[in-house]
Amino acid sequence: MVADRSFEDFTPGHRFTFRERTLTADEIIAFAREFDPQPMHLDEAAGRASILGGLAASGWHTSAVMMRMLCEAYIDGSTSEGSPGVDLMEWKRPVLAGDTLGGHCEVLEARVSRSRPDIGIVRLRAEVTNQRGEIVAISEYVNMMRLAGKDAAHADG
Repeated sequence: MVADRSFEDFTPGHRFTFRERTLTADEIIAFAREFDPQPMHLDEAAGRASILGGLAASGWHTSAVMMRMLCEAYIDGSTSEGSPGVDLMEWKRPVLAGDTLGGHCEVLEARVSRSRPDIGIVRLRAEVTNQRGEIVAISEYVNMMRLAGKDAAHADG
């Protein structure tokens, strides 16, 4: 597969826009049952009684949706080699059933790896917003991107 985007396409200031997605109550409850079974994620009444104000997605669910948005925005069809980790993950506001999430990620910096000159190190910041434009989650992380013309199948390591 030939990638559409490689390290050279990730210049500081470049933004990738997220496709919007509305979270349903059923999705929130299904995720919570599997991964974060707290009352405010499982039951509308419990969510309303909490400080969250309604049936609320787990922060981990919001993060998983963000990951999907990142894949759709730039990772799919790129020379991504994964990430060594996340430096910042903040959940700023509750995501309630019926909220529509969107947002963007922005390239903060990009450099070629000193130890692996076929790999670029790209630092990005993602912001997920709700339908009111309020930031609900922020993440800063590194993505390793292969340079153009560098075939992963022939890389050592």
